[in-house]
Amino acid sequence: MDIIIYLIPIALLLGLIGLGAFLWSLRSGQFDDLDGAAHRILFDDADDPHAEATRRERQRPERQPAGAVDSNTPSPRR
Repeated sequence: MDIIIYLIPIALLLGLIGLGAFLWSLRSGQFDDLDGAAHRILFDDADDPHAEATRRERQRPERQPAGAVDSNTPSPRR
């Protein structure tokens, strides 16, 4: 019966953490568009020319100006 002294505060703490996470998700807009994904999956993007142009833009690599140093490429060893 002594364990209940520990279990009640732990349960209350977990409940408050869950409530805090739920309130945070409401404020950050996680539940703003519940039906958008369900509707987007039903329509084919091939019918929309704007969607194809957007897809091509996302696939094209970013161009850097001449002389710009890319931080991802290793520098030559001397």
